[in-house]
Amino acid sequence: MAAIDSYFICATPRTGSSLLCGLLASTGVAGRPEAYFRVPDEPVWAGRWGLDPGALGYGDFVAAALAAGRTDNGVFGAKLMWGTLDRVVDGLATVHPELAGADDALLRRAFGRTAFLHLERDDVLAQAVSWLRAEQTDLWYVGCPDANGRDPRYDQDGIADLLRTIDAHNRAWREWFALYGVRPHRVRYEELAADPAGVTRAILDTLGLDLPDGASIRPRHRRQADALNQEWITRYRGRGVRLPISPTAQA
Repeated sequence: MAAIDSYFICATPRTGSSLLCGLLASTGVAGRPEAYFRVPDEPVWAGRWGLDPGALGYGDFVAAALAAGRTDNGVFGAKLMWGTLDRVVDGLATVHPELAGADDALLRRAFGRTAFLHLERDDVLAQAVSWLRAEQTDLWYVGCPDANGRDPRYDQDGIADLLRTIDAHNRAWREWFALYGVRPHRVRYEELAADPAGVTRAILDTLGLDLPDGASIRPRHRRQADALNQEWITRYRGRGVRLPISPTAQA
């Protein structure tokens, strides 16, 4: 029996969350983590699960997500960006109004024994550049079918705005963990990129899960960063702009 029922990958965009989802899913014992609760994608998931989005209660949606995101051992996984957390707890509060305002209690009621992984990136400038390119091109991963074919363009103000957003969302996650006494397992993008299998094994250990005999840990996404990313990073740094420092980089 698994030591947990569910876990959430808590992140900001361009920290390797999709890479980590694929690695964990490949183990066969850590659920099938996806961004099930991202608001624009809810109708897509509902249609995929044969649900009517127009007559869908949030409890029904969560039940369908749990069924889709569990592996045979009963473990469920999903990823949450900071803005998505509010959607989840607000939706659950409509199902369990007696627990409204108690995020941790709402999550436990819906997802059982729940663990949290906090995924951050030390190089926030590289993160902001990657995020800006993905927003401009809709190319969020290699082979993404939604890519619009547009050429990315350097935008110093856009990078600066995303740096502020990343800093605010990272602080919000840390404050939420502190408020509810949550001690997440911390994952650094740089370590994940350097040793994906090793980081995945460490997460399995934290979750109390054993990799089955003969199973292999396999990525489903390839690295996107290229010379253009580095060119933008160098150009932005050349303007002498002071960058926020990730707490994991300070540690």
